[in-house]
Amino acid sequence: MSENVMLEIRNYSKSYAEGKKAADNVSLSVMSGDIYGFIGHNGAGKSTTIRAVVGVLDFTEGEIFIDGHSVKTEPMECKKITAYIPDNPDLYENLTGIQYLNFVADVFSISASEREERIRKYADLFEITDALGDLIGSYSHGMKQKVAIISALIHSPKLLVLDEPFVGLDPKATFTLKEIMHEMCKQGTAIFFSTHVLDVAEKLCNKVAIIKHGRIVSSGTMEELTEGHSLEETFLEADNE
Repeated sequence: MSENVMLEIRNYSKSYAEGKKAADNVSLSVMSGDIYGFIGHNGAGKSTTIRAVVGVLDFTEGEIFIDGHSVKTEPMECKKITAYIPDNPDLYENLTGIQYLNFVADVFSISASEREERIRKYADLFEITDALGDLIGSYSHGMKQKVAIISALIHSPKLLVLDEPFVGLDPKATFTLKEIMHEMCKQGTAIFFSTHVLDVAEKLCNKVAIIKHGRIVSSGTMEELTEGHSLEETFLEADNE
């Protein structure tokens, strides 16, 4: 499989009213098949950058491309091939789990046979099949997270973007999600996710970028960044510079 730039962030900056830059000249590239970790403290600029990538947050400085399409000028083309899981999924609580998943499948024009196969596969893996007939409003945070994950996978995205995806998941669901991420990357999906759980990032990612005060202070392959040290040591060293 030939490598393809699935996500390119080019000189992206975002300032808020008081003039503080939440993201400052951020540039990085995520290739098809990458699991790319985006790490930094709370408030470092991770979520701001991610929200711009998925079209939730408008921006004027810089460019973002998804599979060659501009997020600014071709938003629908980008959204068709992207899936986004925020750190706190906001689902329709008056729908049942299966109604919500079918709604998302309708949005992406997924056929009846494909959606049935994918929903069954992922609901079984996350052990929530028996709860899909219940109202989302009755779900725990972890169950809502699982439904959000399934809804993101239902259209087989080329780019999967996740903001702190392991928060709220139990150990078995965390393991399941990591296995799914590996499987998707083998099929050419690009994954870009933020996390502050450094040991997870170290084991899961092939590339990583460290962001501090809105700026990328270090990025590259895991081997290049760590050079025989742990990611935690590398992160703390970058943080102290």
